Amino acid sequence: WSESMSTLRLQKRLAASVLKCGKNKIWLDPNETNEIANANSRQNIRKFIKNGLIIRKPVAVHSRARVRKNMEARRKGRHMGRGKRKGTRNARMPQKVIWMRRMRVLRRLLKRYRESKKIDRHLYHKLYLKCKGNVYRNKRVLMEHIHKKKADQARSKMLSDQADARRTKVREARKRKEERVALKREELLKTFAREDELLLQQQEKAAAKK
Repeated sequence: WSESMSTLRLQKRLAASVLKCGKNKIWLDPNETNEIANANSRQNIRKFIKNGLIIRKPVAVHSRARVRKNMEARRKGRHMGRGKRKGTRNARMPQKVIWMRRMRVLRRLLKRYRESKKIDRHLYHKLYLKCKGNVYRNKRVLMEHIHKKKADQARSKMLSDQADARRTKVREARKRKEERVALKREELLKTFAREDELLLQQQEKAAAKK
């Protein structure tokens, strides 16, 4: 028995080479030891593998269930107290990374608003520089500022339009008045001319009678 076991080292090595795995992963059927011991070539080993006398052991289970459970708890804030922390606050979550994320969020919003024509390029540029200057704490503050700015612009435009309309109205009224006055003057002049003509005719008739 000891001799047959010692001779199976060759078979195990050949089987590991054929199955492309380590020697510890090879299982040899203990009931067919004598038959396997006679196999001294890879071809014979392949035949035994086909027959199921030599098997590659399955991969050992390395469960991550406990890790997943722990990670889920950490997402809720468990196991994250002061006693569990190793690095400084900046080492754990760098200020630069937070700043970059915030800038990207704000710039993405500005770009989307500009492309959808919600803001023009001049307002975009002003807000872009203000974002860089740390004026807006988050996306909500920026959106509120944009809505307020747009409302102010709309109100000023409405007021300017109203003023223009008022000016146009006054101009047209003045023009109509001037036209009325000119027409009246013309009519008066015509009336005076007619009266003068009648008076002249009467004088001529009176002179003719004499």
